[in-house]
Formats: sequence, C-alpha cells, structure tokens
Amino acid sequence: MSALFTIILPVFLIVGFGYLVSWRGWFRPEGVDGLMSFAQNFAVPTLLFASMARLDLGTEFRVHLLIPFYAGAFCSFLAGWAGARFIFHRPPMDCVVIGFVCLFSNTLLLGVPITERAYGPDALAGNWAIIAMHSPLLYTFGITVMEFTRARGSDLSVGRVALRALSGVLRTSLVIGILLGLATNLLMQAGLVLPTGFWDGVDMIGRAALPAALFGLGGVLYRYRPEGDMATIAMCCACSLILHPAITFGMGHLFELDVAGMRSAVLTSAMAPGINAYLFANIYGAAKRVAASTVLVATALSTLSIWMWLAILP
Repeated sequence: MSALFTIILPVFLIVGFGYLVSWRGWFRPEGVDGLMSFAQNFAVPTLLFASMARLDLGTEFRVHLLIPFYAGAFCSFLAGWAGARFIFHRPPMDCVVIGFVCLFSNTLLLGVPITERAYGPDALAGNWAIIAMHSPLLYTFGITVMEFTRARGSDLSVGRVALRALSGVLRTSLVIGILLGLATNLLMQAGLVLPTGFWDGVDMIGRAALPAALFGLGGVLYRYRPEGDMATIAMCCACSLILHPAITFGMGHLFELDVAGMRSAVLTSAMAPGINAYLFANIYGAAKRVAASTVLVATALSTLSIWMWLAILP
C-alpha cells in the first residue's frame, strides 16, 4: 500500500491537478497548448538530449533488455490491430491507429518519474536505453504501416512510401533531441569537452520538462474525455496495461534479465499509452475518439496496474 502513496500518487497528483484546473476553467485551453508546446518541443527534447549525451552506450544498449520490451510492444500492436479488424470490423486505417495505441507506451512522462521514485535516479539507465529507440523505432513502424495501408491500390512505389515515413519521423522534436544527444555522446567519447555552464543551462531546462509535461497532460486529458467505443477502448487498455508488460516480464525471465533491467523494462511497458498515440491518430484523422479516450482511461487505470507490477517486481 505504501507504494501507492509514496511512488504512484505524487506523479498522478500532478496530472490530476492539471485536469482539475482545466475542468474548472482556471487554466485555459490556449494555456494548455502553450505549456505542452514548450514541454514537447523544447523541454522534453532537451531532457532527452542530456540523457542520451551522458548514457553509457557500451553497457546499456543490451539485447536482453530491449528484446523483451519491444517484443511485448509489437505483440500488443498485432493484438490491437487484429481485434480492431476481426472483432470490431473497423476500417483499415482505424486498425493501424488502434494497433499503434496499444503499441506506444508513455515511457517518458510516466515511466521515468515512476521508476525514479520507486528505485532512485541510478535505476534509470535502462529506461533511457529503451527511450532512445522508442520514438524513432515505433514512429517509423507506425507511419510505415499507415502509409502502406493508405497506398494500397495506388501507384506509389515502396521507396516513396518509405521516404515519406522516414521524413515524418526525422521531423519529430523528440527524435531530434535523441539523435543530437547520441551524436554529442559520440563526440564526447572522441574528446569533445563542453563547458560546465552549457550543461547547467541544459539541466535547468531539463528539470522543467517532466513537471510541466505532466501538468499539461492533465489539461490535455480533460479535453479528450471518453465518448463511446468503450469495448474497443477496453481492448486497448488490456493490451497496453496487461499484455505488453506480461510478455516483457516473461521474456525477461527467459533472457535472464538482471533485476535493474527487469524493473526498467517491465515498469516502462506497464505505462498507459502516451498522448503521442492521439497525435498519431489526429495526423491521419482515424480512430481519434478511441485513441484520446484510451489515453485517458488507461492513464487512470495504470495507477492500479503499476501498483501491481511494483508488488511483483523484485
């Protein structure tokens, strides 16, 4: 019970506070948009840049850490896509979006603060390794599948579809922050020394990222309240909160993943879909209600699922 109050509750109180002030009209929609623009386009990419620049690339990018997490993610995509296609008979583009909702965990805004509060800042190395691949890999996969779905029956070549997907990923601010951080990491290993004042400024912006993004997330969740499609939303929540972490947990044992890696992989996989799942749906104008409602419902339910996994993990 203590984990619920000392680890999970503080994080969700920030989200809930943002939801409350938006609901009461004390924080206007344009304020939410401005805060999320700052967080997603500047503060969070800066945090990712700093984390990637300081990550020990030689020891943290471990196959037996990454495979369990991403195997669970892609299995969740397939389960969500198949459920949308064969159970709920959704259109092809809706099926891709629903699969993406099941695929895309909120690794950063929820995964990092929950893991840090549970196990301390030193436990985040595995989280950063997962996050370094998360947006580039999953956005590339999601956009590629969607573009091929849209191009079915057209005369677009495979090369043009792939190029469209790659250009869409490379314009994402989170991916830019990750790539710049990794490039800086390699340059620092080659002898580049950046002044202390530079890192002090980077860290000041980075420290604002998670509180601002969590507070803004509350306002965004208020905007996209559940409306219908509850059976589909329930399936997405089950894939995201149960199937993904269960597969990760099982494969972690199969790969004999160490305790720190198991904590990072399973807790990160147990997070609700991030707001990027809705943004993906909004880009293509497909299954927007399912995506937005799943983010809200799964975020609320994740307080219980995270509590469960904290009790199970060593």
